[in-house]
Amino acid sequence: MTIRDLVETLPAHIVCGPDGYQDLSISSVLAGDLMSDILVSVEGGALLVTSLATEQTIRSADMVGSPAVLLVNDKLPTEEMRTLAMDLDIILFATPLPMYEACAEIARLKRLSE
Repeated sequence: MTIRDLVETLPAHIVCGPDGYQDLSISSVLAGDLMSDILVSVEGGALLVTSLATEQTIRSADMVGSPAVLLVNDKLPTEEMRTLAMDLDIILFATPLPMYEACAEIARLKRLSE
């Protein structure tokens, strides 16, 4: 499953992303609002799903090697969050769906793509 698939299916919209972000393949997901829980994860390269719209989210994604962050619950990123994501080449996108529904839809899409 790719970022393009997620954007078209969830629905979601891209806030920012480096060139070619649409074709980035996502094979695993980390979901949570406690960045301390995210930071102890061993899932490098996973999509980070959260409702925490702060710079700390982007910094945490960078530390765990997550190439993309999906904000749920219609959260809007701050300008600082957007700028930091662009500086670190992290894809930032958002959906109006709550976390549970977003994760369930991502799981469904992942099953279909296998």
